[in-house]
Amino acid sequence: MTVLVAYVPTPEGDAAFAAAVEEAGRRGGRLVLLNTPREGAPISAAMADEDAVRALVERAATAGVDVEVHQEAHTGDLADEVVRVAGAVDASVIVIGLRKRSPVGKLLMGSTAQRILLDADRPVLAVKP
Repeated sequence: MTVLVAYVPTPEGDAAFAAAVEEAGRRGGRLVLLNTPREGAPISAAMADEDAVRALVERAATAGVDVEVHQEAHTGDLADEVVRVAGAVDASVIVIGLRKRSPVGKLLMGSTAQRILLDADRPVLAVKP
């Protein structure tokens, strides 16, 4: 079984990664870490640097979980990319981190997490830091 975690280097991303490692360990499966910048972006706060990714892989290895890292740039909407990759790797569950947003913020900006929850054709585990 494969667990997909949509990771960004934030407290929400760290919470999602920790939950994904636990879930992969419980299921006896592998973990796919998706950390994807928008194609053409000169700088992306969503992109984890090489040292951070190495530390994440080591954390998972300590828990006995193998990690496959996907950091290819995406075009279009991030929610669509997460759902697409989940299908491509045949993930049994998607793990995402949630951040607190006001109702007005949700209305004006939309929510990638909400789109993943609504569009995914497989279970989604949403965690908060």
